[in-house]
Amino acid sequence: MTWAGRTTRWAVGALALVLLVTPTTTARIDLVTSTYLCSGWSGCPAAGYSNFGYGQASGTSYWRMYSGHNCTNYVAYRLIQTGMPDVRPWEGSGNASNWGVAMASITDQTPTVGSIAWYRPNVSPAGSNGHVAYVEQVISDTEIIVSEDYWGGNFHWRRITKTGGGWPSGFIHFNDRVVAPTAAPAIVGTPAVGAPLEVAPGTWTPTPTSINVRWLADGAAIPGATAPSYVPTPDVKGKALTAEVTAQLDGYAAGQAVLATAPVAPGTFQRTAAPTIQGVPEVGQTLTLTPSAWSPQPTKVKTQWYADGAALDDATGSSLVLTRSLIDKSITARTIASSGGFKKSRSATEPTTPVLAKPVRITEPAVVQGKARVGSKLVAKVGTARPANATASYRWLRDGKRIAGTTRNTYTVRRGDVGHSLAVEVTWSKRSYRDTVETAAVGSPVMAVSDLRVRTDVRRTKVVVDVKVKAPGAAKPAGAITLTIGGRTVEAQVVEGAARVVVRKLKAGTKPVVVRYSGTDLVLPAVARSTLTVP
Repeated sequence: MTWAGRTTRWAVGALALVLLVTPTTTARIDLVTSTYLCSGWSGCPAAGYSNFGYGQASGTSYWRMYSGHNCTNYVAYRLIQTGMPDVRPWEGSGNASNWGVAMASITDQTPTVGSIAWYRPNVSPAGSNGHVAYVEQVISDTEIIVSEDYWGGNFHWRRITKTGGGWPSGFIHFNDRVVAPTAAPAIVGTPAVGAPLEVAPGTWTPTPTSINVRWLADGAAIPGATAPSYVPTPDVKGKALTAEVTAQLDGYAAGQAVLATAPVAPGTFQRTAAPTIQGVPEVGQTLTLTPSAWSPQPTKVKTQWYADGAALDDATGSSLVLTRSLIDKSITARTIASSGGFKKSRSATEPTTPVLAKPVRITEPAVVQGKARVGSKLVAKVGTARPANATASYRWLRDGKRIAGTTRNTYTVRRGDVGHSLAVEVTWSKRSYRDTVETAAVGSPVMAVSDLRVRTDVRRTKVVVDVKVKAPGAAKPAGAITLTIGGRTVEAQVVEGAARVVVRKLKAGTKPVVVRYSGTDLVLPAVARSTLTVP
């Protein structure tokens, strides 16, 4: 064509000149390199080539081009049909000669279906205003088929070869370029109810500005499922899922990928906490079940209580009152979680200890007989308990802590007990009853027994008395002593287990000697008696 895409009013005045050289339906240009496949808005459809509705729509201006027979108006119409807006994508002249200049960034030498064949001015078959046509088919790199319209001429489909001349100056890729995947997107995850799926977008060339996802189940769109992630719901169980991935970039046809999964399997509950039983396994007590916790939360949880593995009748609640029929049996509980679209999940508690009747009841407490002093034997005398055939076992305590190896009812006080409090722990036991423990204390802290050793040295003018104090369990005891010789009394202090007393000017004769040791908080008092003769 010679004049195309006129957008200024002065172009109308040049119409007479244009018509002299523009092909019409009755007089077409013969081109060695071109073969007309059809002509006319009605002739082409009759020959099997569509006019794409332009015959009815040609009276409308698109992209501000002249309506009617006009190459630029026709191509703009076709591009709008493919999804482009009715807004010319550049400023300036709309003449065909300017298309490849204004859109140089998307113009190259590669023909693709949907691209625009563009001719510079005076490149056959174009005139001074260039020409544009729509590429319908790419037979090879050197042969294409286009549809086109001519200013003042007619509509045609035309075959063009590169070797004979008349090849387009370039190809403008408005929206025929496709964003293509270089690393295919994929669905990550296992298709099961409640199990998250995620579309890994892959990589695309060129890099898209947005990637959209739409999920379908058995080919039907899932309402609201338009995010990369999707968690299958019970209503899609058994259905095959697909994810339609659309990568978009301005100036390019959207790249698409369709990803498919196997049919959605039933979901699986993930147990986040095990069931437990609270309470004392004793007749008359109530056991309470804390059930399992799951993710996701099931819609229904069923409970069943068991005694030694046998299901209990009508025991399906969250608690169980223990009756005498359960004595000596271990109790467990099992829960079954269920929801539509999910596999059932079963959980069981650990068994309780055997159910007991009641605790042994003490009717008369135990007591400890004996003195709390080193070397003494302590005896635990138990009282009475119910039932009468309950048996007692013993553990002796020092300051509340058990003394190893002390399991009889007697205990001999040791040096290491000095200064400590002793007691006996009595445990009453009876099969099918709960143990009862009582503690009987020794009345006072353990004391060491003191031993006085007295030696006298009689001289002419004085008597020297040496006193040694020993107390097993209390090293080098201290304290006060009182020495009486005849009628005279002298006091002294024991230091590190020893004391010396000197008595002067005693009258001659045999005299009694009495040494009294006062003791300490840990050592018992003592008395030593003897006689001496003063010359």
